[in-house]
Amino acid sequence: MFLTNFFSEKRSFSIPNKRKIRKLIKQLCLNEKKDLSLLNLIFCSDEYLLKINKKHLNHDYFTDVITFDFSENNKNIEGDIYISVDRVADNAKKYKETKDSELIRTVIHGTLHLIGYKDKTKKEKEIMTSKENKYLSLYKKN
Repeated sequence: MFLTNFFSEKRSFSIPNKRKIRKLIKQLCLNEKKDLSLLNLIFCSDEYLLKINKKHLNHDYFTDVITFDFSENNKNIEGDIYISVDRVADNAKKYKETKDSELIRTVIHGTLHLIGYKDKTKKEKEIMTSKENKYLSLYKKN
């Protein structure tokens, strides 16, 4: 059994297509051969995520997503994904995407981080982007 929870921290934000997002996350985990136990998606402001970035990662800049992995083994997924809806909106404009599409891409990106994918090197970024495109396409098809 798996559980995906949705939260909006300190701002009113309506999460679109929760059922479809849950289905995508479940399929993504199955495809990547991981078991999903618990995933919390927390949607917040730039300022809220900046505080987390400073406190937990010692980074003093805005970001679109931060993940916290609470898994006790590498087969199981359990964690929190914090997403700045402000960054999502700005990135949607920057990359000429819809807000919904960019939001889903960010959810996918955070989930891939919990699975173990990194994006520090050029090669890692290429793999991450390829996976994001694959799962975003799957989401749009269903």
